[in-house]
Amino acid sequence: MTGHVETLEFQSEARQLLQLMIHSIYSNKDTFLRELISNASDALDKLRLEAFRDKELQVDTDDLHILIEADQEARTLTVRDNGIGMSRDEVVGLIGTIAKSGTGEFLRRLRETQDAAVSQELIGQFGIGFYSSFMVADKVTLVTRRAGADEGVRWESSGESTYTIEPVPDAAQGTAVTLHLKPENTEEHLYDYTDTAKITEIVKHYSDFITWPVRLGEETINSRKALWARPQSEVTEDEYAEFYKHISHDWNNPLETIRVQAEGTFEYQALLFIPAQAPLDLFMRERKRGVQLYVKRVFVMDDCEELMPEYLRFVKGVVDAADLSLNVSREILQRDRQIQLMRRRLVKKVLSTVKTMMADAPETYTKFWGEFGRAVKEGLLDDTENRDAILDIVSCESTHDPEQQTTLADYVSRMPEAQQDIYYMTGASRTAIESSPHLEAFQAKGFEVLILTDPVDEMWVDAVPGYSGKQFQSIAKGKVDLDSEEDKAAAEERQKEFADLLGWMSTVLSEQVKEVRLSSRLTTSPACVVGDTYDPSPTLEKLYRNMGQELPRIKRILELNPTHPLVTGLHAAFGEREDRDPLAETAELLYGLALLAEGGDLADSNRFIKLVADRLQRTL
Repeated sequence: MTGHVETLEFQSEARQLLQLMIHSIYSNKDTFLRELISNASDALDKLRLEAFRDKELQVDTDDLHILIEADQEARTLTVRDNGIGMSRDEVVGLIGTIAKSGTGEFLRRLRETQDAAVSQELIGQFGIGFYSSFMVADKVTLVTRRAGADEGVRWESSGESTYTIEPVPDAAQGTAVTLHLKPENTEEHLYDYTDTAKITEIVKHYSDFITWPVRLGEETINSRKALWARPQSEVTEDEYAEFYKHISHDWNNPLETIRVQAEGTFEYQALLFIPAQAPLDLFMRERKRGVQLYVKRVFVMDDCEELMPEYLRFVKGVVDAADLSLNVSREILQRDRQIQLMRRRLVKKVLSTVKTMMADAPETYTKFWGEFGRAVKEGLLDDTENRDAILDIVSCESTHDPEQQTTLADYVSRMPEAQQDIYYMTGASRTAIESSPHLEAFQAKGFEVLILTDPVDEMWVDAVPGYSGKQFQSIAKGKVDLDSEEDKAAAEERQKEFADLLGWMSTVLSEQVKEVRLSSRLTTSPACVVGDTYDPSPTLEKLYRNMGQELPRIKRILELNPTHPLVTGLHAAFGEREDRDPLAETAELLYGLALLAEGGDLADSNRFIKLVADRLQRTL
């Protein structure tokens, strides 16, 4: 098979990305070299680790390095490493297709935007990696041999719909990427990337901290100092930003940088970053999470999930431990006490950083919460140890201000002295909640209500006992006590007065509701439907059913407004008439109206429409 050249087609999403790069409007094209050096660095990390774990792997790890070769006459630039290399299948899988989650969403959003600045932001957020080579090259040739393999592979493409791939018997271990450069055009931000001064400038700016030597000719042009091991006073914000881009493959600067230095019986250093934007796969199942784990500056593991919980999956960074074994597995990490202690401290540090951000940089906090708040609130379900710290950084919409969100601490500070609970309502949108009849009495009496519209809100409000000594109380569940002592006495009299009607309606609507009672939460609507205190909300029921979990049918409670003309009229008619069949239809309509008012679904919409049409006809 030696010398047999195959021509294969790119996966459709890969084709679209390549076209984006070929016709790129991205102004900072120098970053292609950062991406290639970052890939080479990863390959060297992986070879050293594999050689440590597999003693039978016949490889030389004495002089692991990255070599840059420039040929001004041929106008080519080659980035070469002697790292882990790739097999044929890996080349096809990693370059011919894009396995990165969120690709479809990224391309959809890119197609929809007409704004060049937004397009650049999206490209930067997604990260393009190897494909960025086509911003500066008409053709790219890659030659690679996986460590331990007898034969290598050559891959080549001009970035159109196809690429060629063929075996190479005498390929060196590692990977060499050769770019056949486009003509220099400074107006299009295309520079002479065979110029040694330009290459050195780019490496110094973007990749100076790479732990492996980056050589141009015989000279090593990077300092190789691990940023997390340097004193904080000696590291600039630009250096932190470029390191973040290296480990995250995000092209945007981080929102926040966090350093941790632990000394004593168990020493470790951490350099963590909060991104400026949520990754497109933040809520996708196939997402990756975790930080990089090093032991004494030796790379051990990518995406170390044991060091960062699921709800902080957006945090990127490096943790360098002094006392772990290099031969550590994920199974050992799950049980390792030192790892657990590191995780606890890192989580507390991230949460305390956000709390400080909330106080000292409210605009930055607002951006953070807008990007990651939904994920952080998942921790209220899973992380009971840090639940109070998470509640301290939660922001919610509320009836207090139509534009600004509120913290729970600010909500509590505004509570009237007589108010015992934190009132909230969950729903699909702010508009739906604000138009709900459940809100009427709270608004009339000046009580603030939290407006919770994220799916996770449906679950955490039931799981969290309270905040700052106050219980969370849904305004759409249980009985609500908003009345004064005088109002309560009047309500007791009305309850006696309406008792027969309520009992009759409970019987008539027994298939739909568990009880009919008078309401203290309505002022203008005739009726509303509420749940018992510990019943799941209708939205939560839908969430469970959408996940394939069927729940037993839960009957709710119909509450009537005893001052509404429709209800007082029904009450009068009930006392006067012996033929109550037409009144049964009125009761059914009243229940249907209450369901629709909260955005619920009618069990039999055709019957409801017929009843309404019949009533309207009688008024003509």
